[in-house]
Amino acid sequence: MSERRPRPASKNPMKSVWRRGFTPPPAEPPAPVHAPPSGAAEQTEVVSVVQAALYRDGVRVSSPATLAETYRELRDQPPGMAWIGLARPTEAELLSLAAEFDLHPLAVEDAMEAHQRPKLERYGETLFVVLRAARYLDAPEEVDFGELHVFVGPDFVITVRHGAAPDLSGVRRRMEETPELLKLGPEAVLYAILDAVVDGYEPVVAGVQIDIDEIETEVFRGDPEVSRRIYELSREMVEFQRATRPLVGMLHGLMAGFSKYGTDEELQRYLRDVADHVTHTSERVDGFRQALTEILTVNATLVTQQQNAEMRALAEAGFEQNEEIKRISSWAAILFAPTLVGTIYGMNFDHMPELHWVFGYPFAIALMAVVCTSLYVIFKRKDWL
Repeated sequence: MSERRPRPASKNPMKSVWRRGFTPPPAEPPAPVHAPPSGAAEQTEVVSVVQAALYRDGVRVSSPATLAETYRELRDQPPGMAWIGLARPTEAELLSLAAEFDLHPLAVEDAMEAHQRPKLERYGETLFVVLRAARYLDAPEEVDFGELHVFVGPDFVITVRHGAAPDLSGVRRRMEETPELLKLGPEAVLYAILDAVVDGYEPVVAGVQIDIDEIETEVFRGDPEVSRRIYELSREMVEFQRATRPLVGMLHGLMAGFSKYGTDEELQRYLRDVADHVTHTSERVDGFRQALTEILTVNATLVTQQQNAEMRALAEAGFEQNEEIKRISSWAAILFAPTLVGTIYGMNFDHMPELHWVFGYPFAIALMAVVCTSLYVIFKRKDWL
């Protein structure tokens, strides 16, 4: 296997306006979540609630530690927006959220289960979005996929994460650094999440491109392990297609509802920018899968040619061995004839025909010569000699 090359840093010349020129500060740990005094459900909440915050006019005004505190403060301090981040929540937590924010049972059922296809569904005033995030792991040279479910309502955003990706702490931090965008409400948060997921595809695309370049080199070098690597990367590209292709239709569906739902014009431009990035990424992934299919075909052809060459070499070696065996067998048969005659007349018996014949010796010599000559002529005609 070829030496692994370093992965290029993520570069996106078409960054969204709210991200241009902004260098995020060092990552801060999520807000601490304090354990409630008692209750099994509340103890589970400590693990599941990554971060919860209330915002008013684009500014964080509170950081509740539990879901119950979030509900209470949202009711007591209208108008505002709650942004709740969960990681692998329990069924009790999701049912609590469903009761508080009137979430549709079908959406809640989907959020309980991972392995959903990317989709966008509207239940009354609530949007339910399923996203598949991806990240490239350099050490094993693999693509790791995560799943994110997002509920977007009039005054709340709920994110349910299944898997390590995506990390939304950076999204929250950047949005808080841009209050003029955050004050546009839950739709702006949905945009930021979509943008982060799509931007996360870029280093994956770069890593896969390098993998394909390495695979092409290994194919023509005759690496015996390259077929397995092609197959594994092809499977990852199938998963990548399933993550990116539905996003194109989802974003176009969002754009189709701009007028109906009165989406802010600036936010419309941002969402169109994300749609362009998704389309570009989807096309790249389709190209990767096609390239891997062609590489697999070329590799199969090269392997077949190599096997044919080996079989031809074996056949030629076998033919040469057969020719040698025929020559050896022919000379052995020729030499066997005089040996047979000599052996018979060499036996010491008193009563043998022609034993005391005057012409016995010349006859034996002549017989040997005739038999050897006859065998030589026969084998020569058969091209054994």
